[in-house]
Amino acid sequence: MQPHPSKEPSKRKVSRPTQKKELAVAVTEKKPVYCQPVSPCDDLQVRIAQRAYELHAERGYREGRALDDWLEAEREIIGLECNA
Repeated sequence: MQPHPSKEPSKRKVSRPTQKKELAVAVTEKKPVYCQPVSPCDDLQVRIAQRAYELHAERGYREGRALDDWLEAEREIIGLECNA
């Protein structure tokens, strides 16, 4: 006779449907980026970036002057705000 192997209790995987629902709710509740409020710092950087690009365009899109364009745009934008 062969000895009977001891039976270990089977391990069942417990599914958690609530986690899936919570995840689905969290994903659907996120607002799109364009609907989120813009901080004043973000707005300032956007304005500087736009002006720097305008300066880049005025120079005929020549490369190698990105930092100069950015610094000039900062002087113009921040200077306008300080004088207001």
